[in-house]
Amino acid sequence: MTAVGPLDAMFLLGETREQAMHVGGLMLFELPEGARDQVFPDGTRDYVARLYQDIVENQTVNPLFSRRVRNRALDLGYWSWDQDREIDLEYHVRLSGLARPGRFRELFELTSRLHGTLLDRRRPLWEMHLIEGVQGRRFAVYSKIHHSMIDGVTALQWMQNTLTSDPVRTGMPATYALPDAPASVDRSVEEQPRTLSGMPTAAELFAAVGRLPGEAGKAVGGAVGGVGRVLADLAGLSPVGLKSALRALQTEHSSVAFQAPQTIFNQPITGARRFAAQSWPMERLEKVRVMTGATLNDVMLAMCSGALRNYLLELNALPDKGLTAMVPVSLRGADGNGTGGGNSLATLIADLATDEIDPEPRIRRIMDSTTYGKGVLSQLSPLQNLMIGALGLGSAGPAAVIPGLAGRTPPPYNLVISNVPGPSESPLYWNRSRLLGMYPASIVLNGQALNISVTSYDHQLHFGLTGCRRTVPHLQRLLSHLETSLRELEFL
Repeated sequence: MTAVGPLDAMFLLGETREQAMHVGGLMLFELPEGARDQVFPDGTRDYVARLYQDIVENQTVNPLFSRRVRNRALDLGYWSWDQDREIDLEYHVRLSGLARPGRFRELFELTSRLHGTLLDRRRPLWEMHLIEGVQGRRFAVYSKIHHSMIDGVTALQWMQNTLTSDPVRTGMPATYALPDAPASVDRSVEEQPRTLSGMPTAAELFAAVGRLPGEAGKAVGGAVGGVGRVLADLAGLSPVGLKSALRALQTEHSSVAFQAPQTIFNQPITGARRFAAQSWPMERLEKVRVMTGATLNDVMLAMCSGALRNYLLELNALPDKGLTAMVPVSLRGADGNGTGGGNSLATLIADLATDEIDPEPRIRRIMDSTTYGKGVLSQLSPLQNLMIGALGLGSAGPAAVIPGLAGRTPPPYNLVISNVPGPSESPLYWNRSRLLGMYPASIVLNGQALNISVTSYDHQLHFGLTGCRRTVPHLQRLLSHLETSLRELEFL
């Protein structure tokens, strides 16, 4: 039995029926050639059904995926991990079929329902769903896992590790059966703070202070020493110590810092979810990047900005002030090295400029906002980035945990837009089936009812939109608005 670390316990304690704390992903595959004509030794012809049988019968579960959470009086109120010695794979791995014609609409509707249900805490906190009957000789795999077990970025990496560039290779394991999975890692002593939708939360960052490299496993004295070092590092900020750190927090994101308007996205949420996804050729965004001098991430943000503007206009809900988004930022240079070494991921608040009618000044404002934020962040040490980010992110927490607060106080930002790098190799396969797309399905919080997560694969950007079914109506319309927004940018 292993104690649940404080970061992981946060996701267990913060979970409610309305606020599920699992991350997921939808992978779309093309059936291998001749799959429908192949006759298996047992006489079956259904490729996906056979794949399901092989998974539940032949895979060995990694110890990390056989852990279930316990909170017993014997443990004095602390959460602990306990190995499930009789894990029921037929419960965790499920086979579903879409009704004809098996369009994306039906696929996303099923994914929405699956993503909106809580994981059973009496069992290991993960599920894998094989979905057959997708139109056009395709099938899908939807997986979800509780954030207390693994973070969203790592979950995406694990899914990638189940794939191969060999189109004829068979016997590729399911995610939960990865032979090289870090099952022996003690999550209570991880060196890096965990991420939610690609970004560290305030509680995670502050909790990580006492668990920096070289201090893991030490008691309170070590944690206090870590805090002292952090304060010393903050005091090293130029020009005048901690006061400058607080000033940097206020100016880090220029005039948009913590001045987001109230929108329909910043309301209380329900437990039901809606999920939608689509892919766009990277080449189209690259052309806009070359024309404007923006980064690819700026172009993606401009796509989202135009789509959000049109979506809110359609609902007669566009505020006069421009929306803002919390965005993860890589501080690595062209040589792959981070500024100052160590952790090279920070976060900034981007001005989405949704109050601009013309797409050209809109993308210019986005570029100015992200350039300014990255410029300030690049002058700070990695630890200073983490701490200042924690101070800023901390203001987003109360609405998620205090009943009745969401929608009554100004939000620190309107939504999360995360761009997570996908696999560099393409195309990739799983048991001879070619991967066509991989779409992140993320967490939405009370007061933060919409999440846009993007990943790259096979020269395309794959958008996964997750929203509260009631708070964010007609979420799928954002897909057409994203196309319209990109088209506008192409004609600047």
